[in-house]
Amino acid sequence: MSTVVLLVLTGLGLGALYFLVASGLSLIFGLMDVLNFAHGALMSIGAYGTWWAASGHLPGAGPGGPGFVLAVAFGTLVGTAAAVVLELAVIRPLYTRPREQILATVGVGLAVPALLSAIWGADTRPFPSPDALSGTFGLLGAQVPVNRLVLIATAVVVLAALKVFLGRTRHGLVVRAGVEDRAMVTALGIDVRRAFTLVFAIGGAAAALGGAIGGLYFGSVDPEQGTSLLIFAFVVVVMGGMGSLTGAALASVAVGLVQQFANYYTTDGLGDLAVVVLLAALLLVRPRGLTGRLA
Repeated sequence: MSTVVLLVLTGLGLGALYFLVASGLSLIFGLMDVLNFAHGALMSIGAYGTWWAASGHLPGAGPGGPGFVLAVAFGTLVGTAAAVVLELAVIRPLYTRPREQILATVGVGLAVPALLSAIWGADTRPFPSPDALSGTFGLLGAQVPVNRLVLIATAVVVLAALKVFLGRTRHGLVVRAGVEDRAMVTALGIDVRRAFTLVFAIGGAAAALGGAIGGLYFGSVDPEQGTSLLIFAFVVVVMGGMGSLTGAALASVAVGLVQQFANYYTTDGLGDLAVVVLLAALLLVRPRGLTGRLA
């Protein structure tokens, strides 16, 4: 029983990390029809920004208490700024040229890890976790790492915030209206381009936040971390339904749990294969994914 509890919470923690990356992908694709292959790079930027700040380079930031919160906020802010620059400099000129969009974002996705390696080296760096989040707690006989709960709680908050933004705020409604009829919204005097930049910023913030607290799960950061997680984030987006936040959340849970249980009860590494099999089986039954809509 204790093993099952540990696997479930570890799988949910991993699924939460996948969702933080996939939510931005789903949001950007669902609202803007942009496949951003540089999204994993934004996660890496958030991870390294947090690691740099928590290592004592940012005044007031550190691995303990409020200092770690400041470090996470700094990493998320840096990733958000990078997302805005990416949208303004790379994506905006290519909105009507989807093939060039893909090539450009793939290029950025390869360039950022190389840049991080050039600055800090390609070796894995230990992540400075706070003592309060480095321990475990007992649950039904299992000793569960506290950071798993942090990841799960963060993903739930992000999901709720995104749904409120899209359904209850003026900017969210402007974005949705701009997707449906951009010409009409522009004729009303609303700058749709700013709304799209905001969407990119929010998606980048979610990915950077995933990188910022993902170090708690892995215990380290490395330049390729975001790129490797991006693969599973795309799987989550496809399984959930392209453009569906709710579907992405459900798929994240399924992928995280399947991966953990398959790795534990079979040979280590078969969890990735199990996820691919799950994706194929789901698409055979539901080609549009779990929901296939932004909700």
